[in-house]
Amino acid sequence: MLGEQAESRSALEVRARAILQGAGYERIETPAFEATELFARGVGEATDIVRKEMFTFEDAGGRSLTLRPEGTAPVCRAYLEHGMHKRRQPVKLWYLSSFFRHERAQAGRYRQFWQLGAEAIGSDDPAVDAETIVLLSSLLAEVGVRDVRLRLCSLGSPQTRGEYRERLQAHLRSHESSLAPEVRGRIEANPLRAFDSEHEGTRRVMRSAPRLLEHLDAGDRAHFEAVRELLDDAGIAYEIDSTLVRGLDYYTRTVFEFTSDALGAQSGVGGGGRYDGLIELLGGSPTPGVGWAAGIERMLLASGSSGGTLDSERSRDSGTGSAAAPVELFLARAEPRSAADRRTAFALLCAARSAGLRAQMELGGRSLKGQLSHADALGARYVAIVSERQASLRDMQEGRQEEIASDAVVHAVLRGLRTL
Repeated sequence: MLGEQAESRSALEVRARAILQGAGYERIETPAFEATELFARGVGEATDIVRKEMFTFEDAGGRSLTLRPEGTAPVCRAYLEHGMHKRRQPVKLWYLSSFFRHERAQAGRYRQFWQLGAEAIGSDDPAVDAETIVLLSSLLAEVGVRDVRLRLCSLGSPQTRGEYRERLQAHLRSHESSLAPEVRGRIEANPLRAFDSEHEGTRRVMRSAPRLLEHLDAGDRAHFEAVRELLDDAGIAYEIDSTLVRGLDYYTRTVFEFTSDALGAQSGVGGGGRYDGLIELLGGSPTPGVGWAAGIERMLLASGSSGGTLDSERSRDSGTGSAAAPVELFLARAEPRSAADRRTAFALLCAARSAGLRAQMELGGRSLKGQLSHADALGARYVAIVSERQASLRDMQEGRQEEIASDAVVHAVLRGLRTL
């Protein structure tokens, strides 16, 4: 990294910190190397990362160690080892770290590369999926990444995927002679990766392959529809891509990828998804989670800033340099809850953040009393108890509460903060 590139990276980090810490995410950094078993168990022994791309070595004590190829498994390991399951859920964490993969170096792809990532562990609420996607979308827009497209899909539950896997394997076996050698070699171990093949014969076979999205159970379909509704309410454009499978075994339900047409064929900028079984796989109790990672080099290249600097005038810190910065608006959900009030609260969350407020939303399934206690622990100045059309806006310092229309909440909070 040369001097002019350091300016761009510093500017990007400032923006990432402002967006993520303003949404309640705390910085975490994990070691550069971990026990190899962590990635073999967490990422999956049949994945390309574990089979071909990891830098693995043996230390003086005979232990097998690996330079981290990705960030989610180490963060989940830290979540378990440091007792984060005892904290208020979901635990929101972000990182900006270097990673290592043994692959052919090319523009924007290096053996040592940097990624920015965010993880929300401890909630299966579809609003957590939507929030993470909106945060990455906001970051890409803030950095100036050009020609962005969002691809969205669902991989369903492990049971659903297991049943679908058998259908896909049967399809691949019936057309085995047309497949690329590497695809034939992993029909048993990792058949879904056939959707990623660039081999023309394989691509022809996959056009008629069954789609996992068509075999979701009722719960998975409802979760995916809720995520889509929230993204629609937030004004996030996306396309449903039933061939999107991502390259890691731990994904469940929602998966997504942001691409930039400015990057050509290797268009991926960032992406992620839900990994509800990963914590349990690493030895913890069943714990849902969702997250994403975006390549620093890829973002800068897609913004046209890889060799120079991002516009320093736009590289402002919005006052959220500390993870402990008080929340200005907390959006609680009235009881009994409904899908409609979730959509209302999420739309208000997006509007509040767009207006520059440090805002958070109830994502942990708490009772109303628990939500108010959580808001108090966050130091929230205002709490809006939201139903579909009405909200009770409470000033936590003054103790006043007023009933207002839900769409007037953000304006009322901004007005109240200006009088301080």
